[in-house]
Amino acid sequence: MANELGFALITPYSLMKSRTGGIVGRLLVRSRLDLVGARMIAPSKELVERYADLLRRHGDTQGTGIDEGALLSQYVLKTFMPDEKTGKRRRVMLLVLEGEQAVERVNRALGHFHGTIKSAETVRDTYGDLVRDKDGNVKFIEPAAITSPTTEKTEEALRLWTDMSETDGGVVNNVIDMEDGEDVERTLVILKPDNFKFASIRPGTIIDIFSASGLRIVAAKVDRMSVSEALEFYGPVRNVLREKKKGPAGAQARKAIEKELGFSLPDEVEQQLGDLIGPVFGERQFNELVQFMTGVWAPDCPAAEQSAPGRSRILALVYSGHNAVQKIREILGPTDPSKALPGSVRKEYGRDVMVNAAHASDSPENAQREMGIIKVHRDGIQKLIARHYG
Repeated sequence: MANELGFALITPYSLMKSRTGGIVGRLLVRSRLDLVGARMIAPSKELVERYADLLRRHGDTQGTGIDEGALLSQYVLKTFMPDEKTGKRRRVMLLVLEGEQAVERVNRALGHFHGTIKSAETVRDTYGDLVRDKDGNVKFIEPAAITSPTTEKTEEALRLWTDMSETDGGVVNNVIDMEDGEDVERTLVILKPDNFKFASIRPGTIIDIFSASGLRIVAAKVDRMSVSEALEFYGPVRNVLREKKKGPAGAQARKAIEKELGFSLPDEVEQQLGDLIGPVFGERQFNELVQFMTGVWAPDCPAAEQSAPGRSRILALVYSGHNAVQKIREILGPTDPSKALPGSVRKEYGRDVMVNAAHASDSPENAQREMGIIKVHRDGIQKLIARHYG
């Protein structure tokens, strides 16, 4: 059976309440689909109205007796629309998932509207709500996330959102729940490839941990970092590793030689060995880092192929708010997970100094540099649409 695309739109209310991580985690683990696209969008009045019209035509596709299309259409017109007084927009996160029967599986993971919620089986059971009056009429809904019920409607919705993604999406500005002021910063977070080896709740849980910062996500992108991007991104680390490994390499080489030859070497020889072997050792570790992030061994990659998308998936997120860099770094923890505090991302999910769950920029200047390298503003979903639908 051929792969399909499915999608979920995380609502402005869910984003404002920092329920993003929980929704992402449940979607991934309960759909068992691959997350292949993400985009933050601040929809314009035109996009909201067009999407509401599309939803209106859905009807009661779930057979629940509730016209979900009409309810969701009214909900979108009310909660997605830019503020009339200020013109500020609301944040929506578009997630695209891929796999067999993706549309059905996304719908099943999200769930539909029931008169009462008796369990936490679906996303809407936990994060959504539906309130009726004494006569059984629906008074209020919060869907948590929205999708389409059929493959045809999914294609129509995805084409609509991606058609306006360039004008309404990317690194969003002028949104309702964003902080203002001189010390507002933007910082980059990358959920590394070890989080996407298989469908799990882990990426969502990490996002949930970062929500303790009180910062807002203003950009999201699923990417496959190319070799050339990784070489540029981690370029500043290269010489640090080459220098840093001189001492350990010299000590290890001295120990091995002394064991093999059966006599002791003077300290100056150890230093000479470190000066000789350390840079080679550091270069090896640098190439291992690039391979971890891209899935490609850089020394064997022809120059003509270094700009091609890599084999490993990452999720890039941009957080905005007061002192964003420091807040995210504190929650992330130090590079070495063994030195991180309990409850930090790297203590909970890191394995070693390379496979340590996530990256975060260490300064506002580096955040700008890193965001430029992986081009967080660019829409990677349009290529998915073209590949699947033509």
